[in-house]
Amino acid sequence: MKTTKLGENGPEISQFGVGAMSFAGVYGNATVAASHAILDAALAAGVSHIDTAAAYGDGRSEEIIGAWLKARSGAREETTIATKAAFRHEDGKRFISNDPAWMESLLDRSLGHLRVDCVDLFYAHRLEPGRAVEEVAGEMGRLVEKGKAKAIGFSEIAPSTLRRAMTANPVAAVQSEYSLQTRYPDLGLVQACAEMGVALVAFCPVGRGLLTDAPPDPAKFAESPFLRTNPRFVEPNFAANLAVTDGFRVLAQEMGAPAAALAVAWCVAQGDHIIPIPGTKDPAHFAELVRGMEIALDAEQIAAIEKVLPVGWAHGDRYSEAQWIGPEKYC
Repeated sequence: MKTTKLGENGPEISQFGVGAMSFAGVYGNATVAASHAILDAALAAGVSHIDTAAAYGDGRSEEIIGAWLKARSGAREETTIATKAAFRHEDGKRFISNDPAWMESLLDRSLGHLRVDCVDLFYAHRLEPGRAVEEVAGEMGRLVEKGKAKAIGFSEIAPSTLRRAMTANPVAAVQSEYSLQTRYPDLGLVQACAEMGVALVAFCPVGRGLLTDAPPDPAKFAESPFLRTNPRFVEPNFAANLAVTDGFRVLAQEMGAPAAALAVAWCVAQGDHIIPIPGTKDPAHFAELVRGMEIALDAEQIAAIEKVLPVGWAHGDRYSEAQWIGPEKYC
């Protein structure tokens, strides 16, 4: 398993992680047994990084990971655990809050769910409008001083915001959607992270299933409130995206690899600081995903991949108007 650093001065970790949002049923029902089987397979494959969040199933994902850590002797010492926080709900509405007391209370709750005394990485899941990122970074740094986290990170922020945050406290990682389907980070974030020694944790590296040999079934979209309202999965965009990605599936077959593995391999080829964290409910699919770490793409292969999926090929925005609340746009 290839390794990288979690931040300039951070620990050596696998350059591949488990994205644990799927454990919370966001893309349909996920069983505890299947989730634990995926974590077992990850450990056996040398995958040491697990990435979750307080908001995933209101703590369900963290609880599943916590139960696994308790049941597997020595697993905590072989893994790095990351979680995120920022959301609060009032009167049926969701808000973003980076208030220091609120962030610490959510971290305390996460530590309880995970059954650990400290997480290796604590992200601000989103930035609160009107609150300076320098303040947020500084306050999160105090959680490191308290021993509740070993490092801090941010999710879905602009390169300029990262630079500002770094003036207040070292940032180990930025999490952002990045794949052959979503190339926005190429417009500055990939470069800024490399320059400053920050890990870029890439979620949805297989395009929420579109870059696999078994794309999502529209008949099951009802199980996922996210997919049934996401522009890339709403007709006529979904049919158009399936047609485009058919070429990628053919290419993957010609290269002798599962499409998902090829998508992961492309992601890793973009930089040693990039850590894909695909999510899945299926242990067999996890095996396809981790196989991508065994593929070393050369320049000719990367060119062939980008010929069938050129920049900007996707039909529809990556988020709906409601889903765009929180992530920072740039460029």
